Amino acid sequence: MSIVLDGTTGINTSGTLVATGSLTTSSNLTTGTGAIYNGIQSSTSVSTTSGTAIDFTNIPSWVKRITIMFNVVTTNSGLYVQLGYGSTPTYVNTGYAGSFAIAINGNQTGGGTYSAAFNIYSNTGICGIMTLALMGSNIWTSSHSVGYSNTGAMMGGGVLSLGNTLTAVRIAGGTFSNGSINILYE
Repeated sequence: MSIVLDGTTGINTSGTLVATGSLTTSSNLTTGTGAIYNGIQSSTSVSTTSGTAIDFTNIPSWVKRITIMFNVVTTNSGLYVQLGYGSTPTYVNTGYAGSFAIAINGNQTGGGTYSAAFNIYSNTGICGIMTLALMGSNIWTSSHSVGYSNTGAMMGGGVLSLGNTLTAVRIAGGTFSNGSINILYE
């Protein structure tokens, strides 16, 4: 991509760049080879007061990082996150690697490893974030740090070789009864 400024440029006495003329670009700024940063995009917050899964679909192919935000989310079973691909998403339920730890009142009380999803584990009053980042070649890493019920916290990290371009993220785990979830993507 090239940016061409026709006219004159200079720096005034206060150190501000001054330009006159017109600005033209010679490539698409949002997609394709040489794409530049598209900014942080927000989905629409989804209430988690009923149902068993929240799906964020139609994630653009240029996305390199997704932040999942949990606002006092409660279910009757532990939460987990799965990644999907395709226009009618296929959610991957194998191949996740990594682990998580649980701490209550500052003491580690448990943990586990990933296999079918990125596990959040707890189910009551979950607040915090999970970050998913593309390493390249459809390999996605995850990291999360969340608190729950004002007494505990969970931390974890993992990786999934998705095998296809990510188009969807599913948050599930039992029946939802409280809170909301949203994602940011960039």
